[in-house]
Amino acid sequence: MRDENLKKKSVCPACSNGEAKFAGKKNGHSIFYCRRCLTLYSSNDAEDAPPAFDYEDYYEGHDNSTPEFAARRLDEIVKTFEPFRQNNRLLDVGCGAGSMLEAGLKNNWQAEGVEVSKSGVDYLHSKGFKFFFGTLQEAKFPDNHFDVITAVEILEHIPAPQGLLEEIARILRSGGLFFATTPHSKGISARLLGTRWSTIAPPEHIHLFSTKGLKLLLEKSGFKQVKISTQGVNPFEIIHVLRNGDSTNSSGEKTFDRNQTGFQLNAYLSESPSKKLIKNSVNSLLSLTRLGDSLKIWAQK
Repeated sequence: MRDENLKKKSVCPACSNGEAKFAGKKNGHSIFYCRRCLTLYSSNDAEDAPPAFDYEDYYEGHDNSTPEFAARRLDEIVKTFEPFRQNNRLLDVGCGAGSMLEAGLKNNWQAEGVEVSKSGVDYLHSKGFKFFFGTLQEAKFPDNHFDVITAVEILEHIPAPQGLLEEIARILRSGGLFFATTPHSKGISARLLGTRWSTIAPPEHIHLFSTKGLKLLLEKSGFKQVKISTQGVNPFEIIHVLRNGDSTNSSGEKTFDRNQTGFQLNAYLSESPSKKLIKNSVNSLLSLTRLGDSLKIWAQK
């Protein structure tokens, strides 16, 4: 009965629809699929809302160095921003260890970031990056200030994503680019594994968007030209979970590290032109079939 009540009370963060299908429980939180746009989200009913995730020490103990293949990939991404260079300002929202800032500076952008994690801020200070400690709204940047704004693996963490996207649209100049990535609610891993997929992880990840839901949300937030592709998959996690039933043991300890195996796979596929060709071919197929696990967003104001 409680889940039936939550179906009526919870509202989709992408399209604001109140009709939802109960998908299960994860980490004690009720999870739903929006019946309209298929976005996946944790209950946001006031009586059952997930507690705010504490990002104070989010990067504590992490290896903040950027693997060589990842640095090369970020450099390739930043190079695609060149047509949008006008006032030369680039902002990375949730800049973490500063990998995107480093790529921006390498390509002669006036790159700065925004970060809420104190442990991340300490590292950014040590590297000499320009950034604001706090939320994007607290930074109070001027209207139409940036050519390019990026948000890599950020949207799935934000309780009120429309407010963040509207703020991004406000400070992005007309014709400017918003580039972002976020997990896909209808990718192959979500379809095969359901709530057993490790990316479905409230209260850290509180929603995973569908392509339809995210496009609606971006347009509602002030973006006019929106392109979304679906890429990436970690076959090792799919195999592990289908064989073992989950990625944790009976004590709740992880038996599979999605991030580490994902990095290893990407590093391997970046070693040579032939392997890169295989990777690009798989990503093209995943994008064509809309089955990639990651949404890649290019949105212009």
